[in-house]
Amino acid sequence: MADRQRVEAWYSGHVQGVGFRQRTRSVAADFEVAGEVRNLSDGRVELMAEGPRAELAGFLQAIDEALGGFIRGKRVEWTAAIGEFTDFHVGPDRFVG
Repeated sequence: MADRQRVEAWYSGHVQGVGFRQRTRSVAADFEVAGEVRNLSDGRVELMAEGPRAELAGFLQAIDEALGGFIRGKRVEWTAAIGEFTDFHVGPDRFVG
């Protein structure tokens, strides 16, 4: 797992109620990534994914290309993978204070 990375991204803008999570899951099918995308109670969408760094970078770029019209802000953090996911899926909404 040493060559695998983890990326966490938070998207803001008009990203809820527009099929953002489902489209992200569809885009993920084209990449060697596993993870989760979910709505946050503050109106953002949170993405967590693991895989080879090049695959993750391509995945993030593909999301920007497919959904850029809805995105007004994005924050991205990279860390080492922890092996949390086995597939890519839409996760449950999460409350943030």
